[in-house]
Amino acid sequence: MAVSTPLLDKIEIPADLRKLKSTQLAQVAEELRLETIDAAAESGGHFGAGLGVIELTVALHYVFNTPRDRLIWDVSHQAYPHKILTGRRSMIRKIRQRDGLYGFTKRTESEFDPFGAAHSSTSISAGLGMAVARDLKGGDNNVVCVIGDGAMTAGMAYEAMNNAGALDSRLTVILNDNGMSIAPAVGALTNYLSWLVSSRPFLSLRDIAKQMAKRFPRGIQTAAARADEYARGMVFGGTLFEELGFYYVGPIDGHDIDTLVPILENVRDAGNMGPILVHVVTEKGKGNPFGGEHKEKYHAVGKFDPETGEVFKGKSNAPSYTSVFAQSLIKQAEKDDSIVAITAAMPSGTGLDKFQEHFPDRTFDVGIAEQHAVTFAAGLATEGLKPFAAIYSTFLQRAYDQIVHDVALQRLPVRFAIDRAGLVGQDGATHAGTYDVAYLSCLPNMVVMAAADEAELVHMVATAAQIDDRASAFRYPRGEGVGVEMPEEGVPLEIGKGRIIKEGSKVALLSFGARLQECLKAAAELDGHGLSTTVADARFAKPLDTDLIARLVREHEVVITIEEGSIGGFGSHVLHFLATSNMLQSGANVRPMFLPDRFVGHGAPKEQYEDAALQSQHIVEEVFAALNHDSRVLQMKAEA
Repeated sequence: MAVSTPLLDKIEIPADLRKLKSTQLAQVAEELRLETIDAAAESGGHFGAGLGVIELTVALHYVFNTPRDRLIWDVSHQAYPHKILTGRRSMIRKIRQRDGLYGFTKRTESEFDPFGAAHSSTSISAGLGMAVARDLKGGDNNVVCVIGDGAMTAGMAYEAMNNAGALDSRLTVILNDNGMSIAPAVGALTNYLSWLVSSRPFLSLRDIAKQMAKRFPRGIQTAAARADEYARGMVFGGTLFEELGFYYVGPIDGHDIDTLVPILENVRDAGNMGPILVHVVTEKGKGNPFGGEHKEKYHAVGKFDPETGEVFKGKSNAPSYTSVFAQSLIKQAEKDDSIVAITAAMPSGTGLDKFQEHFPDRTFDVGIAEQHAVTFAAGLATEGLKPFAAIYSTFLQRAYDQIVHDVALQRLPVRFAIDRAGLVGQDGATHAGTYDVAYLSCLPNMVVMAAADEAELVHMVATAAQIDDRASAFRYPRGEGVGVEMPEEGVPLEIGKGRIIKEGSKVALLSFGARLQECLKAAAELDGHGLSTTVADARFAKPLDTDLIARLVREHEVVITIEEGSIGGFGSHVLHFLATSNMLQSGANVRPMFLPDRFVGHGAPKEQYEDAALQSQHIVEEVFAALNHDSRVLQMKAEA
């Protein structure tokens, strides 16, 4: 559906925006909102957060001289409108597609993206670094960080603010608040106070009182004595920011562009008065076509009809891994009231929203605070509870010290449910579950499992529930299962034991995780070439099933390990075992297959696995390479 955007059509980059009159900005914002919705209808993706910062995006690019002034978006899933205004409108309908725009900010994509981000709470640290670098080089540009109230739940944001306050560098932080219960306080009086306190001549209580007396009727003049208290946020939360050394301005209606612009101009022109925090209140998903109250519904969506809000969904006969995990954990918790679940601000993404419906008192959402989540789980474990910490692989990276120091070192039985293991499609490298096998399998006493299919995931949840003498982890991919028959309930697996799926005699494919189906396809093709192929599911990266590995190496000419993880993971542990057992010289030709030693770009999952060379045809080619055969020659012979 084409939308009418006459003013937006004149804007290629922010310099064009700054040629407009301030009275035209409200129309620009409305057109930008329509364009964002229309583009998201074609591409899907994160767009609810972007709709909430439309006016703020326009105001920031209008007031600040980007890209010379640095504008950093925390997490940056709200950056779709920013991309439209910064020379990327023609590509916005290809966002998150292969060779298209990335779904988050990316330094190599545009000079208007000074810092790449997709994990939260990094903006203030990065912005402070840029501000200090500017000061050391004698520059005078502005540095502006936009961070959401959700991201402000992470300790890193406060570490950065504490440092910024101590350094007293000129830095502007925009707190985009779309969740705190302060909206009723946002109105004409509050907006005026915020403008007033941000204006250089009125930085004292006395000056504010004088201006208030001139502006408002006598009945309201009594508020003047408290104006600074309100404007600086003593009632609304500004005290903490001021204690950290920030000059607080707000709260401000983030959708009132006529107020936003003059306040941001005052902040821009405030001179070297140290760090400033501007508190902006917005509505996430403002103007969305869905019309529901569930914000998570439009946080990230697939393609949809922009007029009706109907989301187009593909058909599937298999449940998602996330839902299988949730239902399995619920069944275990029904039998064991010591089971508790922890999430770091991802209840629906991890499936724990379903668990919470059944066990609200045993579910803990700690916010975007993975470090705290892990140590909190460790504390629960010390008291005999059975914590399941459900955290995406890419986010668990943020809590590695806590995994090592607070969990593994003390042999506390925390269970890590690692969703989004392997490549994750359109979210790209920042969200890929690439490294967890490597960074967990190197830890003493850790149990590391990977589900080959949704039925195996059920059993691994049951297995983790029974492990009470050490930490454990089980990983599973994003998306739907493979359609296998599901067990009625999970049965604990024997720790460190894999399974043979298909028996052969010449080639062995040893899979760890969700590439098992590709291994079975490869085995069928290899059998067709006369290469009898065994397929095994390792189940465990730690402890390894050394008996199974030794048998495969003794009885086959070629053994290929296959995993959806980085170098240093399952295959590396297999090779280390074989090397220290003196089995590499006299046994089979052993080759590991893993994700390439580079960051795999975003795209559809199938495209990503083609790029990573982990599809069935790549496995066949690896076998032929190990046998010094040319698969194309064998194919020609077979066809002849």
